[in-house]
Amino acid sequence: MFGWVLALLGLGALLAGAVALVVGGLLLGPLVVWLAWNVLDLAHAVGAPELGFWGIVLAAIFLAIGLAGRIIIVAAVFLIDPSWFHGASRLHWPEPSFRNFIAICLLLIVASASAGSHHHHDGGRRRREPAYDG
Repeated sequence: MFGWVLALLGLGALLAGAVALVVGGLLLGPLVVWLAWNVLDLAHAVGAPELGFWGIVLAAIFLAIGLAGRIIIVAAVFLIDPSWFHGASRLHWPEPSFRNFIAICLLLIVASASAGSHHHHDGGRRRREPAYDG
């Protein structure tokens, strides 16, 4: 009798969960990049400038997507707006400190978020190859 209500609640819960994952992912990536780059001051540690809002969003997207998306972002930066490269920086390896270690680990977490979704796990079982009759 109330099956349609339960189905509607189930679809609503599924939709709410999907929205929470997408919004959380879209907000969490840039927040982690901002924390590592600007707050923990990794930018200064490597000799780069701090990033503004759109720079943080672009860096988070760059870290979180696959190779094809990264190529598109690089093409956009090089071809559409090369004025982004007019700032002079002298990049160097950061000093070995705990704060720089944490900042680099945070950036690696954002970068590895997309890598985990591409691996297929078969439960540890090896597939049997069919016998060769040749």
